Amino acid sequence: MHMASAITLLCLLLTVPFGFIIFTAYTNKLSKRSAQARRTIIKSLGVPTTSNPQFIGFFHPYCNAGGGGERVLWTAIAATQRAHPDCISLIYTGDVDVTKEQIIAQVKARFDISLDPKSLHFVFLKKRRLVEDAAWPRFTLLGQSLGSMILAWEALGQVIPDLFIDSMGYAFTFHVVAWITRGSIPVGAYVHYPTISTDMLARVKARKVGHTNRGDVAGSLILSRGKMWYYRFLMYHYSLALSRPSFVMANSSWTKNHVDAILSHSDPVMSTLHFLNPLLALRLFATTFKSKKLHIESTSKKREAKIVYPPCDTREMAQFPLDERERIILSIAQFRPEKDHPAQLRAFAQLLADHSTYTSGSSSVKLFLLGGARNADDHARVQSLRDLAEELKITPHVQFIVNASYPEMLGWLAMASIGLSTMVDEHFGINVVEFMAAGVIPVTHASGGPLHDIVVPLDGEATGFHARDPQSFANAMHTVLSMSESEQQAMRTRARTWAVSAFAEERFVEGWEAAWKGWV
Repeated sequence: MHMASAITLLCLLLTVPFGFIIFTAYTNKLSKRSAQARRTIIKSLGVPTTSNPQFIGFFHPYCNAGGGGERVLWTAIAATQRAHPDCISLIYTGDVDVTKEQIIAQVKARFDISLDPKSLHFVFLKKRRLVEDAAWPRFTLLGQSLGSMILAWEALGQVIPDLFIDSMGYAFTFHVVAWITRGSIPVGAYVHYPTISTDMLARVKARKVGHTNRGDVAGSLILSRGKMWYYRFLMYHYSLALSRPSFVMANSSWTKNHVDAILSHSDPVMSTLHFLNPLLALRLFATTFKSKKLHIESTSKKREAKIVYPPCDTREMAQFPLDERERIILSIAQFRPEKDHPAQLRAFAQLLADHSTYTSGSSSVKLFLLGGARNADDHARVQSLRDLAEELKITPHVQFIVNASYPEMLGWLAMASIGLSTMVDEHFGINVVEFMAAGVIPVTHASGGPLHDIVVPLDGEATGFHARDPQSFANAMHTVLSMSESEQQAMRTRARTWAVSAFAEERFVEGWEAAWKGWV
């Protein structure tokens, strides 16, 4: 046994230095290739070669999706272009089916954000399928995390920036950046939603059915225990990845609290496994390339995230009249599983079942679901929602509007009476802020950003409603529909006042600039 251990240790000591030599040669080759790519980009953009511009890389594989996360991305880039015109913004994206010009036009149409093409370059990635749900039917979170590392490798294999910012939540990419650059460039993160959270662990431990915990798993003691070990493994390694950035921004107090807990997370069992062969070589390799500046910072003070609320362009919405609204319940959310559109349909069906007068005549109520569909899976999800509406017998009262333009969305916000959001633990909720700024009374799930940051009292009075299940959602919507005109007007005014003052785009730009300035 002792001889076997000695041989294993000897192999390890010989293998690690040899691996470093090979990998160093490989990264040197990538660095030379990147330098040539940067010169080509500078020339294509018409930037003077003597200016030596800094490259800021934004890792955002779905930059053309048109959701709240994309508003964050493009507002940040537009602000960077204004404040630092000498910097070039690189967008690492998997939107290979569109051109640079088409993406810029889409950003203008969807968000009314103007971008300067002369300091903007897209790095198109062909392996984006590796971060999609469909690629990993089992162990999805782990698969997507590993897929993001491969995607980051493809990204930096084309061009290496001077600052790397992940703006979609792919924390495992930070390892790849550190390895390829040998810790020579800073990385930053804007976290919309943690990949895994303590809430998810608690849900599995309690064997509670939810979006991240299927019924068959929750119903089995063996499967639940297995999933708990899987989540512990993922949480431990997510904590290691999230400790790499030089700065971390969180989009809400809910997200910040979870990120801070993750940054201070420890698991003695998982930590011990790191020191068992053959994982020791991987640990040595992973911790070798780490920024000295980051190491000094992390050992001198506790790491924690900074809250930077997402940008909400409330200026135009705040001009909408608050009276004479139509009896429209409006949902604005991408057609993704976590948005829980089925819950909206069931809540609306419950409302109509409780109050039959809402199905016809002057008291009739309609539900409009506006949302972006990124791919075939999202379009299939829309069809399943149509099928559910048919099953619930509410099809005549429901309308789906897929990939609406920004002006079209504004039109619906100007007409609607109620804004509906059913996502559990919504990290922030730009759509909810838009409801409030536009004078649409929000009815949201009692969790996450909408509960703690957005739909909060102003001067002791309500700015909207919270609910947890179809019946309570139906009751809240009925309360709004039953209000007098003056009561509705007063609540709309309070909601707008709070949204405009707390979540204006200017607040985001200030926070964004303060977070990353000085790292390039």
